[in-house]
Amino acid sequence: MPLEGKHAVVTGAGRGIGACIATVLAAAGCRLTLMGRNMELLQHTAASLAGAFAVQCDVTSEAEVVSAFTMAVDHHGVVDILINNAGAAKSAPFHKTSKTELQQMLDVNLVGPFLCTQQVIGPMVKQGDGRIINIASTAALKAYAYVSAYGAAKHGVLGLTRCLALEVAGQGVTVNAVCPGYTETDMVRDVIENITQKTGRSAAEARAELTRHNPQQRLIQPSEVASVVAWLCQADSASITGQSIVVAGGEIM
Repeated sequence: MPLEGKHAVVTGAGRGIGACIATVLAAAGCRLTLMGRNMELLQHTAASLAGAFAVQCDVTSEAEVVSAFTMAVDHHGVVDILINNAGAAKSAPFHKTSKTELQQMLDVNLVGPFLCTQQVIGPMVKQGDGRIINIASTAALKAYAYVSAYGAAKHGVLGLTRCLALEVAGQGVTVNAVCPGYTETDMVRDVIENITQKTGRSAAEARAELTRHNPQQRLIQPSEVASVVAWLCQADSASITGQSIVVAGGEIM
């Protein structure tokens, strides 16, 4: 097991990409802390992973983040791996996007990773080892119409990733972003439903609108994202830092 005994925290771990990442890291030997807003979903995921510890946490709340990471460290020890996966997407034309909606996208997609990373970066630097992986999006690297708030937040995540990676590059800690294209998750199913409601197109037509961005003409699978994350956590990826690794079937080259 390449990650035997490592303590990994995965946010947004109740379903989708987060749950898949947790499963892959558990198989690699990690001790897991699963964080998210929905305790029922977290416990369901934790039940299938030996020794996984579930902690309810809204990553947009600094008080909840501090409390959750204190519990995680008390339970499993210093955090060796942090996967900032919790996120949300909202689609709307720019002129119909309110300041409140912009702030919501920034809070969950950018402020959340910032707050969580602040809880682990000091101990990682002190022990001279650590992995921080931000689940960003192809929207961190290119533009899509009707998601200006989400795109701005994800571009911010990539900036945070690169700046922090440079700051800790000589201290044994790597910081990277994984940028999936449209992935087969509940979030994308919500996007498809939103398209059908607002445009009158069928679910198949809405799905085709998303898959057309991918030269392979398909949605990415959560397991494909999780495999990249697991590799970045291993010792032989120590020279990979400050990078945005795209998992999108050739959409970005």
